[in-house]
Amino acid sequence: MAAEDDTAELRAREARARAMGGAAKLARRREAGLLNAEERVERLVDPGSFVESGLLAVSSAPGADPETTPRDGKLSGFGRVAGRPVAVVSNDFTVKGASSSQTNMKKIGHVKRVATERGFPIVFFGESSGARMPDNMGARGMGTQLGNDPQQYVRERESPWASAVLGQCYGSSAWYTCLSDFAVMRKGATMAVASPLLASAAIGQTVEPEELGGWKLHSEVTGLIDRVAETDAEAIDLIRRFLSYLPSHRNEAPPRAEPPGEIGEEAAAAIRKTLPESRRQVYDMRKMVQAIVDPGSFFEMKPAFGRPAVTGLARMDGQTVGIVANNPRHKAGAMDVPACEKCTRFIVMCDSFNIPLLLFVDTPGFVIGVEGERMKAPGKIMNFMTALQMCTVPKLSVIMRKSYGQAYLNMGGGRNSDEVMAWPGAEISFMDPAYAVEVVTWGRDVDEAERDRLRADMARDNTVWGLAEIFAAQAVIAPEDTRAHLIRMLEVHQAGLTGGIGRHRMAGWPTTY
Repeated sequence: MAAEDDTAELRAREARARAMGGAAKLARRREAGLLNAEERVERLVDPGSFVESGLLAVSSAPGADPETTPRDGKLSGFGRVAGRPVAVVSNDFTVKGASSSQTNMKKIGHVKRVATERGFPIVFFGESSGARMPDNMGARGMGTQLGNDPQQYVRERESPWASAVLGQCYGSSAWYTCLSDFAVMRKGATMAVASPLLASAAIGQTVEPEELGGWKLHSEVTGLIDRVAETDAEAIDLIRRFLSYLPSHRNEAPPRAEPPGEIGEEAAAAIRKTLPESRRQVYDMRKMVQAIVDPGSFFEMKPAFGRPAVTGLARMDGQTVGIVANNPRHKAGAMDVPACEKCTRFIVMCDSFNIPLLLFVDTPGFVIGVEGERMKAPGKIMNFMTALQMCTVPKLSVIMRKSYGQAYLNMGGGRNSDEVMAWPGAEISFMDPAYAVEVVTWGRDVDEAERDRLRADMARDNTVWGLAEIFAAQAVIAPEDTRAHLIRMLEVHQAGLTGGIGRHRMAGWPTTY
């Protein structure tokens, strides 16, 4: 009888925990088209694979009511995505706004520790109001609640992290999003240091949530978000897709997909269709990338931020690769400060998780001017350059139309790539001949005939043949041969002792800077 009573007590406690914030609150979420904390986990993991950790946890703060804090507002545990293990933290906004407290931060710390030590990814579903009040107030509150895990906000990129901003994310939900390798945000959600109410009180004027931390701000201006979704379900599906390109931990190669078979003629036709006849015409580099990689495999990251650059994951003959490219469709491919930040962060992630890099080059250099200097352009360019030089995974660079100035180095020129390839019509020089003429004739009275002669002189040695003759390019390839050549070179550089596993020299590099 005692055993039956104990089991009954267990089932009753489990039922209270799974009721979350109550039927009324859950119904309001359904009416608003929002998934609850459990439904988000179910959407992410393989059916039947989730095991919860801390189901019966409640608030441990003095005077707290266990009945009103089921799971202490955060659901945590372990499941599988496409058969591979993953740790999950899902904030339950129906319980105290999923605010952070001593118990639920222990839950997060536990799954982080297990995932890091055992080697599998962590997924955070962010929707929280920040620190719980009044638990965190006063000296005792601060000393009890904060700083008890010295590794709380430290990453060495042992395994991938992904986050979804699915509501209002303040405090730790924002911190974990910014620490993640991939972050997706649902339209209508917000992410900021503190709530609009607190921000308005601090600055003495009303601040709207969208202005403070909406999806447009973070996808287009700050670059803290990698993708934007219309719904919770779409955001979670994007996380599943992101994880499909990544290894479970840094000491293994990314998973391989089924190769698409022979697509050489299709790829060649798509390249010819995308590349304009005139070098003065713009084109969308994303279409060029899609023509070269496995069909349907290109997964772009930060598409609305730093638009002169394109970054994303893709596959070549089934193998995961990282793409860093210039996009002539925006600023003629001249890279600005956001583009540099975007490339740097992406390179760090690829090196951390053994993803070889393909660099597709078509740039007149870096954007110059007062605005860029005020945004610390020289420092951002050097961050980009440092990341590329510290990167230890295979790097293959293809110069398509032009590569000028310092950008020649930042996009893999010289020995900054393991292999440099170029298309026959590519131009390489210190700067565009038209600008070079302006520099050398500055302050002089020069007629148009002399300018034409100088332009011809400046352009004379810009062709790819000079690069090939001094072995600064290891191969000159026809555009239609690009895919086949890259696949073969990937095989070369991932053979032997390393198997493509990098040395992870940037494991502690900040995720945002």
